[in-house]
Amino acid sequence: MPAPKNPFKAAIRENRFQLGLWVALASPYAAEVVADSGYDWLLIDGEHAPNDLPLLSAQFHAISGRGSHPIVRLPVGDTALIKQALDTGVQTLLIPMVDSVEQAQQLVRAVRYPPHGIRGVGAALGRASNFGRIGDYLQTANEEICLILQIESRKGLDAIDEVAALDGVDGLFIGPADLAADMGHLGNSGHPEVRAAIVDAFARIKRAGKARGIMTLDPVQARDYRDLGADFMAIGTDVTLLVSATQRLRQEFSGEQPTSRSESGY
Repeated sequence: MPAPKNPFKAAIRENRFQLGLWVALASPYAAEVVADSGYDWLLIDGEHAPNDLPLLSAQFHAISGRGSHPIVRLPVGDTALIKQALDTGVQTLLIPMVDSVEQAQQLVRAVRYPPHGIRGVGAALGRASNFGRIGDYLQTANEEICLILQIESRKGLDAIDEVAALDGVDGLFIGPADLAADMGHLGNSGHPEVRAAIVDAFARIKRAGKARGIMTLDPVQARDYRDLGADFMAIGTDVTLLVSATQRLRQEFSGEQPTSRSESGY
């Protein structure tokens, strides 16, 4: 029996657009509520949400087998953290703050078993191999792992051509908020200079034959990114949706004018 198929990896290889949502409430129950909302993928955030590995694993399990593919963003591209996440059954990883081809090469090796990588052989202890019941897991796991690298700095932009050319990198995800900050436009990811950098990045990623990902909470910006060729995109977060819905409900009942949301990174 081989490793489970990765539907997200198959979709981006076949150029099927994938729509996603951020999951950052650090709650398996909340993740389960969102999981049948019709999104192709859900990003369980371990970078900015208050998550540790057991919480990430619990949310992954709450989403798995429902309507959306769970992706995990680790706080950093650490080999030990990657090994643990993969052993819990995660098949698609988003690694933030990738700035060089050397860093990308190490991440590719971290998600692969020897001789093509350095992933430790211990999956029989975890959910990834159904606790040892998937007999061919070690031989088939590499092919179903999907590695997405997040580019969110000028240095990362400079390295895109080399990073995107690597075998084992399935997609590059542009982080507009951090990119804008690094370019001197903190809190303004819609600045023309930032958009121009994203346009250029998308074109270079496409030339390399890799998938282009991005995230925004602005519906107008989201349609622009889609028109620019985004292959997978998140258009919201559970946290901001909860904030806006609860605030709007109170304001409507009280007869208050709705307040506009201030920019805070997403």
